[in-house]
Amino acid sequence: MGTEELQMRALLTWVGRLAGMLGVALIFVAAAERLAGAYHVGGFQVGTILQAGMASTLVACLGYAAAVAERPQR
Repeated sequence: MGTEELQMRALLTWVGRLAGMLGVALIFVAAAERLAGAYHVGGFQVGTILQAGMASTLVACLGYAAAVAERPQR
């Protein structure tokens, strides 16, 4: 296995981790603000923030799936 494959797998894993943390944070903010009765946060609607969090979580899942697909077969 070359270093390029290892670097790509590491990059995909880190993209998955960072996107996942961002997604969970955005979903938490959207849920907390909506439970507090707010419809807007920082000029954005709470639903838009929730959708951004879900999209970021999807990117995290795809990053992890691609990293798993790049593993060599045993």
